[in-house]
Amino acid sequence: MTSTHASGAERLTAEEFLGAEPDAFGDVEIEDGRIVRMMAQSRAHSRVTRRLAAALEGARGSSGICMRVESDVAVRFPDAESKRPERRLNVRYPDIFVSDCEPYDVNTVRDHILLVAEVVSKETADTDTGIKPLVYARAEIPVYLIVHFDKSWEAIDRIEEYRLDWSGVRYMPHKVHRGELVLDTPVTLAITFEALYQA
Repeated sequence: MTSTHASGAERLTAEEFLGAEPDAFGDVEIEDGRIVRMMAQSRAHSRVTRRLAAALEGARGSSGICMRVESDVAVRFPDAESKRPERRLNVRYPDIFVSDCEPYDVNTVRDHILLVAEVVSKETADTDTGIKPLVYARAEIPVYLIVHFDKSWEAIDRIEEYRLDWSGVRYMPHKVHRGELVLDTPVTLAITFEALYQA
């Protein structure tokens, strides 16, 4: 179903992606139609992602708004401006996102996301800190969290919180959390880093 081009890159059109079974392509993201294979994550990455998602889920009732917390679920972002259909599709699988309770649709869920979080790994550092902030901000997702590990890749060093600026399509640093994550939107939450990473 995927096509391989002269560059050797596997590519995928929107029609191929939408017509396939869920998870038909394995652990991938799609950037301008190009399939990017994802590496298996470390135990620490998995643990922090799972615990942060659970903490966000537990805090949902604090706002009075119906919210869902998802992890590694497909989100389609705006297509690239290319005349070639195999160079347009953009699909990401955020580590965590919080959305309103509108029914899930891969094509429109980005419009309902209130917060997105990525837990940085060695393999994804450049993407999580360079490419994804641009993608998520252009989709007007209000809050972006980036969880950084220390040099051991076992304990959390800091969590950077970004929010949209006046333009509504660009992030500005809001706060660097150290030792504890404290949020006031879209949920009210306070959780120590130790609670997120300790085995």
